Amino acid sequence: MKALRIHGMRDVRVDNVDDPELQDSRDAIIRVTSTAICGSDLHIYNGSIPQPRPMTLGHEFMGIVEEVGRGVGNLKRGDRVVVPFPIACGHCLFCDHELPGHCENSNPEHYGPEGGLMTEKGGALFGYTDLYGGYDGGQAEFVRVPYADFGPRKVPDNLTDEQVLFLTDIFPTGYTGIDWAGVKGGEVVAIFGAGPVGIMAAKSAWLRGASRVIIVDTQQYRLDKARQTAHAEGILWENHKQVVDEIRSKSKGYGADVCVEAVGFEPDRSLGDRAKAVINLEKGSDKVLLACMSAVRRGGFVSVLGVYSSPFDNFPIHQFFDKGITLKGGQAPAHKHIDRLLKHVSDGDVRLDDIISHRLPLSEAAHGYDIFRNKKDNCTKVVLKPSIGAFSC
Repeated sequence: MKALRIHGMRDVRVDNVDDPELQDSRDAIIRVTSTAICGSDLHIYNGSIPQPRPMTLGHEFMGIVEEVGRGVGNLKRGDRVVVPFPIACGHCLFCDHELPGHCENSNPEHYGPEGGLMTEKGGALFGYTDLYGGYDGGQAEFVRVPYADFGPRKVPDNLTDEQVLFLTDIFPTGYTGIDWAGVKGGEVVAIFGAGPVGIMAAKSAWLRGASRVIIVDTQQYRLDKARQTAHAEGILWENHKQVVDEIRSKSKGYGADVCVEAVGFEPDRSLGDRAKAVINLEKGSDKVLLACMSAVRRGGFVSVLGVYSSPFDNFPIHQFFDKGITLKGGQAPAHKHIDRLLKHVSDGDVRLDDIISHRLPLSEAAHGYDIFRNKKDNCTKVVLKPSIGAFSC
């Protein structure tokens, strides 16, 4: 089969590889009909999260069941499914507490309680380096799905691939940032990052009854997309103070009730930012998180959805304490929310496919990575079509 594999920093290629096979009675083989490039994939592509051997990337995928193991009683050949991005067993302590990203059985070689830089990581993720299980991902024609009796969800026939594809990751992730904050109605929500996760967080904020949704980004075309697809007020980032002042001016001087960090450790950076990171031996920057800490009101909530892979010495613990901020972050518990969110899509409460800017065959995946990383051609989200007969094009 053909699969998109990482070979080094900014070196991805569509290779011919062996077809996946069942390795456990709870496995399934899925023929991928649609898959997508995620902002988290760019961390591997950029070399910021290392992957020393070739690996098939991709954790946002769906398709048709081709084969199931003897232990999978809920799926059969021909079922059309969408697959949550964490790989989780469904019965360990953490899975029982609806924390699939911390599954203690899916990542046996690198799992542990510490959560260190290169050791004792969390549960496995599809296509997300050897540290997170070493499982090949779904930017391929076929993929092996472990614990298939727990993860995949059947998709109604009346919904196209693109209507439900983002239930794999970015919609549950955006929703998680709003759910963590306990949004009940009437809140001012400020989201940093008008990429796919940020836009999904904005859509989720409206679902939960927010009174005002503000989104911040460095690119005007992304703010325009957020306004068009999520009806969010845009703020173009110029500097920390300007953004914080604008958010406070839109929230009676208090700051937002909830700030969602949907950028992570690789934001757009100036030469000064890059020099500071080198001097402090830091990877990337925490500038967006710092802005969230300033822009949130006293007693407010900061949800961190963006990936952070290294420590930062200048974390404002004094501000966290003085303002009484509640801070929460990590991998989204996609399994926890996917059924509720699928119903929202089915009922027409929310639309997901309006963020797609580019649809490409798998053979052009390297081009997709380039335009997504470098924000070319007003790229917001790339969907790849590995198989003939995909349900939407």
